[in-house]
Amino acid sequence: MSKERVNHPDHYNQGGIECFDVIEQFFGKDALIGFCKGNALKYLMRHQLKDNQIEDLKKARFYIDKILELCDAP
Repeated sequence: MSKERVNHPDHYNQGGIECFDVIEQFFGKDALIGFCKGNALKYLMRHQLKDNQIEDLKKARFYIDKILELCDAP
């Protein structure tokens, strides 16, 4: 099992497919961007309530980086 807890933890990948791929395939890029915005907001809003605040801030950054990646893609 991977020790990665921010960018691509094992529990985000079921059967070799990440949830990003499923959302984009079924609902499109705009829906995936919305999903990422919601998750970034969630981590930003609750990081101060957690023991490991830095991890939640890194998770928010991961989702913001994913939005930037999607916005740069054709």
